[in-house]
Amino acid sequence: MRSAAEEETHHSGVGIHQSSLLSWSKGKLAQGGGKGFALRQHAEFSENIRDFFSLRKDSWNQKRETNQVMSFQRTFSDDLAREKRARLRAERLYEQVQRELLAANERLKAHAFSLSHQVIAQREELSAVRSLAEALKGQHSQVSEDLHAAHSRAELANTRLREAVETLIDGFAVFDANEVLILANPAYLDLFHAFPEVRLGIRYQRMIEICAYEDLVSLEDWSPDDWVEMMMSRWTAAAIDPVDLHFTHGRSVRLVDRRAENGDFVSLANDITKMLEYQTELIEAQKRAEAAAEAKSAFLANMSHEIRTPMNGMVGMAQLLVETDLNDEQRNYAETISKSGESLVTIINDILDFSNMDAGRLELRPEIIDLEKTIHDVMIMLAPAARDKRVELILDYDLFLADPLKADQGRLRQVLTNLVGNAIKFTDSGYVLVRAIGVGNTAHGHMINITVEDTGIGISKANQDRIFTEFSQVEEMANRRFEGTGLGLAITRQIVAAMGGQIWVESEEGIGSCFGISLELQSEPDASARDIVRLDPSIRSVLIISDHLISREIIARRLQATGVNTLTATQIDASVRQIAKSRPDRVLLDQDLSAAAADVVLSGLAEHVPGTPVVMMCSNLLSAQSLRREKRIAAALPKPMLWRDLVCALGAPEHDSATCAQAGTPAASRPEAQHEVLRVLYAEDNRTNQLVFSKMLKGLKLDLTLAENGRQAVARFQELRPDVIFMDISMPEMDGREATQAIRALPGGAHVPIIACTAHALRDEIDRIMAVGVNAVLTKPLSKAELIKALQDHAPAGSDLTSP
Repeated sequence: MRSAAEEETHHSGVGIHQSSLLSWSKGKLAQGGGKGFALRQHAEFSENIRDFFSLRKDSWNQKRETNQVMSFQRTFSDDLAREKRARLRAERLYEQVQRELLAANERLKAHAFSLSHQVIAQREELSAVRSLAEALKGQHSQVSEDLHAAHSRAELANTRLREAVETLIDGFAVFDANEVLILANPAYLDLFHAFPEVRLGIRYQRMIEICAYEDLVSLEDWSPDDWVEMMMSRWTAAAIDPVDLHFTHGRSVRLVDRRAENGDFVSLANDITKMLEYQTELIEAQKRAEAAAEAKSAFLANMSHEIRTPMNGMVGMAQLLVETDLNDEQRNYAETISKSGESLVTIINDILDFSNMDAGRLELRPEIIDLEKTIHDVMIMLAPAARDKRVELILDYDLFLADPLKADQGRLRQVLTNLVGNAIKFTDSGYVLVRAIGVGNTAHGHMINITVEDTGIGISKANQDRIFTEFSQVEEMANRRFEGTGLGLAITRQIVAAMGGQIWVESEEGIGSCFGISLELQSEPDASARDIVRLDPSIRSVLIISDHLISREIIARRLQATGVNTLTATQIDASVRQIAKSRPDRVLLDQDLSAAAADVVLSGLAEHVPGTPVVMMCSNLLSAQSLRREKRIAAALPKPMLWRDLVCALGAPEHDSATCAQAGTPAASRPEAQHEVLRVLYAEDNRTNQLVFSKMLKGLKLDLTLAENGRQAVARFQELRPDVIFMDISMPEMDGREATQAIRALPGGAHVPIIACTAHALRDEIDRIMAVGVNAVLTKPLSKAELIKALQDHAPAGSDLTSP
C-alpha cells in the first residue's frame, strides 16, 4: 500500500501530467494558429480531458480511504504491487492519451491550416464579389439612368418626328409589306379628302383604283386599267422612278417611293403645283426673252446691213480718194473719212459679236485648217494699215508644227484680227511680230502658243488686269487718243475660253506689249510634223538685204533649218560688196529700201553676178510689178511671206512644183485660165458700190463686167464665161443665193469661183450663204486689199494681174 506521501506524490504527478498535457495541447493549438470553429473544437476537447482526469482524481481519493481502512489487513507488498500496477496503468494510459492527443492535434492542425486557407480565399472572393457588386450596382444605376435618358430622347425624337411629319406641306405615307397603310400625315390624306375610305388601314391597290376609276387623277393617254397596272408595277420594282400625278382638284404631286429593308413601302408626295406654275411662267418668260433677243438680233442685223451698204460706198470712195493726187489738207480730210468709216464698221462688228455672245450664241465649228495660211491671211488683210504707219509686219511660224490641224477657222481669224489689229493700232513705229510655236503634244492634239508682240505704247500694270473686261479702255476717257468700244478684247477672251484656251498679256508701258493665246488644236489621226518644203539643192546660199533686224534673222533662221547658207546685209554699199564677194545663188531684197537703194543693189547684181534671181519682199505688191515687168526681179512677195511662197519664189525642186501654186485653191483643183486677160463678173444692184468696186480694181490686168441683179448675172455668165464672179447677196428679181445655185447648175458653172459680197455680218447668215455653194464670203465695206487677195486666191492658175 502507498503511504499518504506516496499517494500524494502519485496524484501530484498525475496532476502535473494533466496540467502539462493541457498546456502542451493548448500550445500546440496555439502554434497551429487555428481560428474560429477549429478553436472551439479544441476548447471542448480540452474541457473533456479535464473532466476525465477530475473524475479519476475523485475515484482515487475514495480508494485511498478504503485502502487506509484495509491497509491494516494487507501487507506492504500487496500495497506496493498494486501501486506499481496502478502506476503502470496510469503511465500506459498517459502514453496512450498522449499519442491520441498528438494525432488529434496533428489532424486538428492540418484541418485548421486548411480551414484558414479556405477562410482567406473565401474572404478574398467575398471581397472581390462585394467590389464587383458595388461596381455592378454603379453600372446598373448608370445604365438605368442612360436607359431612362435614351427613352426620354427617343420619346422626344418620336414626338418631333411625328410633329414634323404632320406639319410637312408634302404628303408622307408608309405602307407595310402587305400593302396596308400604317402611317400617313394630313397632307397625304388631304389629297383624297373627298374619299373617307382613304385612311389608315386601306390597301395600296385600293387607293390606286380610287385614283384611276373615280377620276381623281388625270390619266393623260393611259386607260384606267393600264394606269393601275403601271402604278402597281412600282410596288414590285427594284428601282422606282418618280412619277407625277395631276389631281383633278388642281394639285399636282411628284411621288418619290422607296422600299425599306423591313419591306415597308415609304411614299413621299412632293407638292409641285407651284413649281409647275413657276415653270410655265418661266417658259413664257424665256419665250418672251428669246423673242426679244431675236428682235434685237434682227434689228442689229438689219441696222448692220443698212449701215454697211452706204458705208461701203463712203469708205471705198475715201480709200480711192487717198490714192489720188491730193494736197496735204485734202489728203488729211480723205484719210479722216476713211479711218472714221473703218472705226464705225469695227464698232458695228463688236456690237454684233457682243450681242450674240451675250445671248449665248457662241458656237464653234471645227474644220481642217492650214494654220500658217490662216495667220498669214489675217496679216495680209491688215497689212495696208501697218504700211500706212510704216510698221513692219513679221510672221514667225514653227516649220515643224503638225499639219493638218482642226479649229474653228472663223473664230480663230476673229481672235487674230483683234489682236493684230490692236497691235497695229497702238504702234506708231517699229514692228508687230506674230509668232506660232508648238509647246507639246496632248492626248488629242497639240498645244500651240500664238503671240502678238508689238513696240507700241504698252500697258501699265494697273490696267493689265481690266483690259479683258467689257467696255474697258486702257486710257481714261478724257485722255483717249484711240477710238473703240472696249469690247474687242472681252470678245476675244470669250472666244478663246470657248475654244478651251487661255489668253494673257505681258506689257511694259512705253516699251510695248505681248498678247498670247494658248490653244489645244486637234489633229487628224495620221497627222504628224509636216514635211518642210525645201529649196532646190542647187541653191546653196541666199543673200538677205533688209533694214529690219528681226525680220532678217527670222528669214535666215528658217532658211538655215533647211540646209541653206545665208548672208545678210543692211547697208547698200555693203550689199554690193557682199554680192561681189560671195556670189549668192539667190537674193532677197526688201522693198522698204529707198528706190535709189534698190536700184543700186539691182545694178550691182547685174554687174557682178548677172542672171542671179532677185526676189523682192513688198509691203505694196502692186508697186513692185513694174520692176517685174522690166525683168529686174524674178518675183515679188507680199510681206509677211508664207514659207512655201518664199521657197517657190526662190526656187523649189521640180517635183515640188505643185506646192508653188498660188495660195488659196490648190493647183490641182484650180482651173486653167480660159482667156488671155482675166474676166471678172460683178453682180451688184447699188450703183455706188459698182463704182467703188470698179475703181478698186483699176490698174489690174482684167476685164470687168457688171450685172445689176441675179438674173443678169446668170445671163452674163452664159455669154462671157468669166473666170471669177463676185456676187452681191441682196439684189432685186433674183438674189445672190438663187443666182449662185442657177450658175452652179449650168454647164461649166460647177467650178467657177464665186465670191459672195454681203452686208450681212452675222455668222449664221454667212453660213447660209456658204451653204449655197460660194467659194468665199467678203463682208462689206470691201477693201482694196481684200479684193486683190480674193482674186489672187481664186483666179485660175497662170493668171497675170499686173497692169499692162
